[in-house]
Amino acid sequence: SKICEIKRIRDGHQIYFRYSDLSYSINNQPVNEMEAIQLKEALFTLSRFKGMPQFEWIEEISVRLDSGLGLSNTGSTVIESQQNEFLKGREFIGPIYNAIVYEKAITVTYKSFTQAKSETFILHPYYLKEFNNRWFIFGKKDGTNFVSSHYALDRIVEVVEAKKKYIKNKEIDFTEYFHDIVGVTIKETNPIETIVLKVKNERLPYIQTKPLHGSQSKMIDFGKTHSIITLKKIRRNSELESLILSYGDDIEVVEPKIFRNEMKKRVKAMFDKYN
Repeated sequence: SKICEIKRIRDGHQIYFRYSDLSYSINNQPVNEMEAIQLKEALFTLSRFKGMPQFEWIEEISVRLDSGLGLSNTGSTVIESQQNEFLKGREFIGPIYNAIVYEKAITVTYKSFTQAKSETFILHPYYLKEFNNRWFIFGKKDGTNFVSSHYALDRIVEVVEAKKKYIKNKEIDFTEYFHDIVGVTIKETNPIETIVLKVKNERLPYIQTKPLHGSQSKMIDFGKTHSIITLKKIRRNSELESLILSYGDDIEVVEPKIFRNEMKKRVKAMFDKYN
């Protein structure tokens, strides 16, 4: 593509910059083949967010780039990312996101799976998190001292802006908050500890390439049929239990003993149901 020199022009006490060729415009620069490929890849990646309230602009920009540059893929789909297109509550992501950014309290109408009727309360929202194809909002429920109450968006009935002064979060750094757990549930009564697991060697490569948790040690005690791995500085919760149980008899909890006994009770209860 043509490159045009930029000239420095002095006019009295003022200085201007312009192209040496007055007919030149940066808007006339064509997109080369490599740039077109990179734009296509970026659009493919962004397309997974289509349908989510804060990403309406993706559809518009895709159409504009396609009409102006011919970047659309006319062939078959070659990439797919897991996404729950039937997820309830996605329409609340935009309003809640804006409430967090602009520090607005919101009135939430909420109905959990265990409630017979919905409840309405004021929430000071601080953080949105996705886990296992579900979205959760963390914040301070008005009238409580907890700044980490969390609610599933698929159980929210309505969200509107509240006429109440927003209470800022000065206690929790949510970028660090989830480091010692799997998922979103933090049980303060459960200590941060080291969990030792016995894993079948056939399953070990999968757990090495997709760790159960970020604290999973790379130091592994290899055995003939099983190997020992450790999760360091982690707090037990229901999400961790479900994750371990999802591997069936390929993973066995060795330590701590209290966790092993809890898992033993769950496995026995499952066995009794099938026996």
